[in-house]
Amino acid sequence: MNTEKSIPDKVIDEIIEKHKGKPGALLSTLEEIQENNPFKFLPKETLTAVAKKLNIPYSQIYNVATFYSFFNLKPQGKHTIIVCRGTACHTKGSKELLEDICRTFAIGEEDQEAEQFFTTPDNLFTVRTVACFGQCAQSPVVEVDGKIYSNVNSRKLIKILEDVKKSDLKNN
Repeated sequence: MNTEKSIPDKVIDEIIEKHKGKPGALLSTLEEIQENNPFKFLPKETLTAVAKKLNIPYSQIYNVATFYSFFNLKPQGKHTIIVCRGTACHTKGSKELLEDICRTFAIGEEDQEAEQFFTTPDNLFTVRTVACFGQCAQSPVVEVDGKIYSNVNSRKLIKILEDVKKSDLKNN
């Protein structure tokens, strides 16, 4: 699976033109380009193309892309799992939930610690952590594809992941 390929220049040109001269044009441009990438990220080739087309130094484009947490410089999975690591969630088992996820996807400890997030080799799931969802009374909390699950335990987590996989098979 080639995840490094940039989106076509024609698409980049259309997106740039759409946002040209508007407030926040660079952010809007990068955000829309990322959404048009099937793996929801901004490859180096894309950042280079945007820099050339906008006549902005690559370093400035890169700084923007790395400053804002909603931009991704690595391929993302089709589904996103976010585990809360705040104090309340931690004391109620979120670390164990994260370990369950890593075991489920055969992700080793070295891979977990090397990155703030990881994507499964099949690009089906990206797993991230957040400092706090603000749902402390319902901890531990996990978000899957934008849906918040509260009072999650290992059994509930495995069921959620199985349901996502089943839904994926049904829709393909």
